Amino acid sequence: MNLIILLLPIIAIVLMFRSQKKRQQQQQSMQTSLEPGAGVRTIGGLYAQVKAVNDETVELEIAPGVVTHFTKSAIAAVLDPQEYDAIINGRPADDELSEPEAEDADAAPVEDKPLTLTKDSAEKGDVKGDVEGGAPASK
Repeated sequence: MNLIILLLPIIAIVLMFRSQKKRQQQQQSMQTSLEPGAGVRTIGGLYAQVKAVNDETVELEIAPGVVTHFTKSAIAAVLDPQEYDAIINGRPADDELSEPEAEDADAAPVEDKPLTLTKDSAEKGDVKGDVEGGAPASK
């Protein structure tokens, strides 16, 4: 019983270090796979396109003609070209496309009456007073 109490914390610590090492390896492989033309997201949430990759830094174009320098560790994710295009240009991703909802055939057409906020419209009978469940008309 005492052996189990001693082994559980040790196993938990080993698993935490293992998962942290795995995340670091994924981050390292992502940073080495950076290439010009790829769309990326920084840790600050900035979307940009890679223009050049140096030893420790990356040149990112955040707007046409505006190039900034970031460290490689500031890159949070490399995006697929379709995903980057959808985010930057506001186009829906392929899996988000849906058919427009059909309008109900039973729905009555809505008349386009201009909205007036004058008391004259209330006197003409547009506002019904003392209707069951409604408020009385103002005078």
